[in-house]
Amino acid sequence: MRAVIQRVSRASVEVEGQYVSKIEKGLLIFLGIEASDDKEDIDWLSRKISNLRIFNDASGIMNESLLQSKGDAIVVSQFTLHAATKKGNRPSYIKAASPEQAIILYENFVKRLKLDLGKSVGTGVFGADMKVELLNDGPVTIIIDTKRKE
Repeated sequence: MRAVIQRVSRASVEVEGQYVSKIEKGLLIFLGIEASDDKEDIDWLSRKISNLRIFNDASGIMNESLLQSKGDAIVVSQFTLHAATKKGNRPSYIKAASPEQAIILYENFVKRLKLDLGKSVGTGVFGADMKVELLNDGPVTIIIDTKRKE
């Protein structure tokens, strides 16, 4: 799994003119799933994101996690995070999981993140044309890949 995590002051996801998720302070998580991902990737990534210390403490230092800051989260599935661009100008998505496999892993990741955070987690609509809006806070943007554990 590959995640692009953005610390936000606010974020929203709109599908067909309707908001499906909105948050204030928290994380917008774009999640790319590849065919070789499994429960171990889900568990590791959810723990890492929940405990990543990228929110400011009372001294203004990035020292608090999403859990500690009591922020919210939205998870948006994004297969294009696995784009291979080495050859030619048209990206290849061969590493991305099939939609049938990806939706199961995506839903399981969201469930695990809800458990780890102890609260509801916003989502996009899997496979839909989504309009994502965010106000990046910092800006703070972090990329995590479960295969490299970084």
